[in-house]
Amino acid sequence: MAEDKKNYKEILEYQDKYVMHTYSADLLMVKGKGSYVWDSANRKYLDFSTGISVCNLGHCHPAVTRAIKEQAAKLVHVSNLYMNEKQPQLAAKLVEKGFDGFVFLANSGAEANEGMIKLARKWGSAKGRFEIIVMEESFHGRTLATLAATGRSKYRAGFSPDMPGFIHVPFNDVSAIEKKISDKTCAVMLEPVQGEGGIIPAKQDYLKDVRKLCDKHGILLMYDEVQCGMGRTGTFFAWQGYGVQPDALSMAKALGNGFPIGAFMVKRELGSVLGAGTHASTFGGTPLACAAALAVVEAFDSENILENCVKQSEFLMSGLSKLAKKNKCVREVRGKGLLIGVVLDKPANELRKIASSKGLLVLTCGETVLRLLPPLNVSRKEAEEALDIIDESLKQLQESPNAK
Repeated sequence: MAEDKKNYKEILEYQDKYVMHTYSADLLMVKGKGSYVWDSANRKYLDFSTGISVCNLGHCHPAVTRAIKEQAAKLVHVSNLYMNEKQPQLAAKLVEKGFDGFVFLANSGAEANEGMIKLARKWGSAKGRFEIIVMEESFHGRTLATLAATGRSKYRAGFSPDMPGFIHVPFNDVSAIEKKISDKTCAVMLEPVQGEGGIIPAKQDYLKDVRKLCDKHGILLMYDEVQCGMGRTGTFFAWQGYGVQPDALSMAKALGNGFPIGAFMVKRELGSVLGAGTHASTFGGTPLACAAALAVVEAFDSENILENCVKQSEFLMSGLSKLAKKNKCVREVRGKGLLIGVVLDKPANELRKIASSKGLLVLTCGETVLRLLPPLNVSRKEAEEALDIIDESLKQLQESPNAK
């Protein structure tokens, strides 16, 4: 025990001295299995954050772990100047799950969104079209282009001037988009369910109307599904729950269940827009990353992941709605699938801290929203455990001296 404390103290010193302070981490995690993680003090937590919707199959999923081990012993990396057998297999699987087209493989959500932005600009360049209409309260990444596209100004503070070419309009407002379309517009980019903005789903007819608008003006419709995709909303891709197909789609986070990989796919007629030499990624689509992602996709088919997501979503949403009725600080429960937001009348971070102290890891977003992102294979028993902890946490929040 003394040795463990010594090691913990040393790690904290290294963290403070050598790791750039871009995060405010307060726990040292050392192990994960299924829906649970353990910290350096061997305390167990039910993880309803899943690495920000990354470990959608839970921690250390056996099939994904096995695939990584087997591929690591065979071939880890070759340049994209050569082919590897896993990359086309994964691309074919993603097209099968989505729509007919082509896939570009990268390393992260920001990279995937950058690729979509480049695609749209390249596609529109011959006609002088370069502007992309994006949504207020959106989040698309931390690179300069994806940051400029992001609709939450707090993330852009200190990094001005913004890269030009992005026009922000209110989400779920088709008329706002139409007013901003000009002869410079090449695309509309949005999240079918906004994550960082506060768990805000698109209205049922919104995507359908935006699709019609894009077709009318001959511009592209692009979805950022980095957080809301990969089964999170109850369908493999979030757009499938609305029945409105995009021209391009980004994904990342849960694609490798923790192993870094991102991708964007485009419909077949756009496949030649980014020709040889116009876009690249050194580590995009390595055999190792693709092996992990293939195991993830196969698990969706073999383990009834989507069915469980829908089932547990109904249970959690119902339970949370009951808690909302008896806790006046809860204004609303909203979401889609297992992308759930509990909207409070005050900042949500205090409730997050209380839940963590009781053994439940959750996130916040949009300042006043508690964000729940359980594994998609979460069990009923684990969902019940989470509801019990949230119930206790809300009670403690209401009784705290700072409660209004």
